[in-house]
Amino acid sequence: MSALEFARLQFGLTASLHFLFVMLTLGLVVMVAMMQTRYVRTGDPVYGRMTRFWGLLYAINYAVGIATGLVMEFQIGLNWSGLSRLTGDVFGAPLALETLIAFVLESTMLGMWIFGWGRLGKRLHLALIWGVAATALLSAFWVMVSNAFLQHPVGYVLDAGGTARLTDFGALLTNSALWFSLVHAVFAAMLTGGMFLAGVSAWHLRRKTVDEVFRRSLRLGLRVAVIGTFFTIGFGYAQFGPIGANQPTKLAGGEEALARQAEFAARFGPGDYLPSDAVGTALGLMINIANLLFLVLVVAWALTARDTIVRRRWARPMLWLLTAIIPVPFLAAIAGWIVREEGRQPWAVYGLLKTADAVSPMSAGTLRLSTIGFTALVAGLALVDWWLLARAARRGPGDEFLPVSPEAPRLAEAAA
Repeated sequence: MSALEFARLQFGLTASLHFLFVMLTLGLVVMVAMMQTRYVRTGDPVYGRMTRFWGLLYAINYAVGIATGLVMEFQIGLNWSGLSRLTGDVFGAPLALETLIAFVLESTMLGMWIFGWGRLGKRLHLALIWGVAATALLSAFWVMVSNAFLQHPVGYVLDAGGTARLTDFGALLTNSALWFSLVHAVFAAMLTGGMFLAGVSAWHLRRKTVDEVFRRSLRLGLRVAVIGTFFTIGFGYAQFGPIGANQPTKLAGGEEALARQAEFAARFGPGDYLPSDAVGTALGLMINIANLLFLVLVVAWALTARDTIVRRRWARPMLWLLTAIIPVPFLAAIAGWIVREEGRQPWAVYGLLKTADAVSPMSAGTLRLSTIGFTALVAGLALVDWWLLARAARRGPGDEFLPVSPEAPRLAEAAA
């Protein structure tokens, strides 16, 4: 393998693994905020237990996911110096904003939320988790602004030295490659988080741990997952228009593909300007998974009426299925990532900078070693995350690492 191939393999593996953390984190935090809102409004201790249990799982995934994000930052600086030199002034600006939001605002508010149970007022404490959710969404927004520039470069001019300079920040925010893909990704995260909530709850209910925490969590998870799947599919199809206009080679097939290849070869010189067959395969896989998931989730949601899914023997296999398909949204997310990123090859910045010119001048041997090291590190973090999540999820609701609110006994007494 060449240095370019190792650099692409390395970033592809680590970025896709990091993306899985983001999907779960973004989906879970919104539902944790919803649970705590119900707790504050009703005083029902069940919602308090739900908030603390799922909040623990969210915090675990967030903490480990931050480490995988740092690995990606190192890789961009070390392996893709050509990309940074030519377009760093443009796509680096939204990335810098994302870093400030994720590592300063979001982390600070999450720390205050974790250690603020029983120490801060209810409404202030609730505001913190909604602040965490808002900054998580804002962080995703800035990442997608940066990525949209790579998909469809706008708002820049090339100076005398051939370096891209940002001239119109507003153009970055109105990029036609941004908004449909952003909403698609956010709802895919809602699907992932809802499926995780439903799958873990189903595991406990299947083991006859008929706890009200898991009854309500199952219903909430399925509701969010159904809504998430519906809009993920809708905004996925909505992207075909902008993709066809901005990246005519990505989904071209048959005679159109040959015409596009000839057109790009004439404009940019000899080379292969059509993405690999993996893009079409990944696209079909993603669409089929989403459609099947939607059907399964709608049926499961209907079975939660009158607790049919728990009370009726014939419906209980659905609990097993919900647990078994927890990984499926992650698989669909990886397929979507392949369509978006592999689909723009051979460009690092579509129509502006080829991937071969973006890679750092490093030997294949050096990149081989760093690929092994970085991939092992991120894979190790993913395994640690899975182990911690599985252990905490199996244990079920308890005191977690969060101190019990001094109001809990009074609320429990009032509810009784």
